[in-house]
Amino acid sequence: MAALEQADEALSEDIGTRLRMVRQIYGLTQRELARRAGVTNGAISLIEQNRVSPSISSLKKILDGIPLSLADFFTLNFSPSENVFYAASELTEIAFGQNISLRMVGRSIKDRALQMLYETYQPGADTGEAMLRHHGEECGIVISGSLIVTVGAQEKELAAGDAYYFRSDIPHRFRNPHAAPCILVSANSPPSF
Repeated sequence: MAALEQADEALSEDIGTRLRMVRQIYGLTQRELARRAGVTNGAISLIEQNRVSPSISSLKKILDGIPLSLADFFTLNFSPSENVFYAASELTEIAFGQNISLRMVGRSIKDRALQMLYETYQPGADTGEAMLRHHGEECGIVISGSLIVTVGAQEKELAAGDAYYFRSDIPHRFRNPHAAPCILVSANSPPSF
């Protein structure tokens, strides 16, 4: 009997902690969740403090205010399965000649739908006269320096703060004919590397 009481207590604590975490993930205050669910603010507070254990029907009513199913509530994994944060030294270098550095975020993430790069184009860097072309879309923002970007028949010199966005199947090229390096942050989807 004592083991059953301990299991009930652990489940109750898990419900209170889970409710607080889910509410915060969805950006809701206790007051807002209570209003949406049609319960008192005190009820939400007591559950989150693990001072009361809600019935299944009460919990479902509260979760309907998010909205979130009971199954999702109990199975939601709050810890990421992959690394989330990356130090500068953990970015993966993708070789593109000596004058171009492409450092990728999250290279080891399985089934990535997005690729983000920290790019450095040294003076004289050029991706080449044979223009790049691949499936998807890409965009980027110049952080410092300037870069000439050619997309199809369009060409523009971009300076710090300027950006681009285009379909990647349009032939494109990046060049830095200037005396200073150019740094930009880019993303493409799906990943091309």
